[in-house]
Amino acid sequence: MKRDQKETQINATNAIFAKNDTFYLFDYNKMTVAQSVDLRKTLRRQGSGFKVIKNRLALRALKAEFPETLKTAFRKPTAIAYTDADPVVLAKALRDFAVQNKVLVMKGGMVQGQYVPAERFDEITKLASRQDLLGKIGYLMASPLMKLIRTFQAPLGTLGGLMSQLKDKKQ
Repeated sequence: MKRDQKETQINATNAIFAKNDTFYLFDYNKMTVAQSVDLRKTLRRQGSGFKVIKNRLALRALKAEFPETLKTAFRKPTAIAYTDADPVVLAKALRDFAVQNKVLVMKGGMVQGQYVPAERFDEITKLASRQDLLGKIGYLMASPLMKLIRTFQAPLGTLGGLMSQLKDKKQ
């Protein structure tokens, strides 16, 4: 590979690291081309990306603020799945693909700027997605207000019923 091609790949990898605060590194050694295409399509549909990277060039693209433990993950064939959206959705898609095809071996990654070793990847996949958590927070915030409104409406409804009975009694 020529020097200008290497520089292009380093810049592309650097752009991935700069733009996306969440990425997972994994070993794709036994993955077929068809499986790779299927994984790329799945990840692209949810707004994520997938790229096979050269370890030496990726290490040159890594910034100094990344931990040293992340740099040790760049051994053997390495691919990167990245997103700037919900990290849990990407992790679940990778887990589902790994369970279905039995080809991915997680090496580690970064989740919103925090290093995550391969052992903790399953913990991420068990989390609820960002939208689910926001929905739960919204429900928890709205629930007391809804109860308060129902409390205020109850006497008015009862008063309306009493007035209707009084009207019927007078007639």
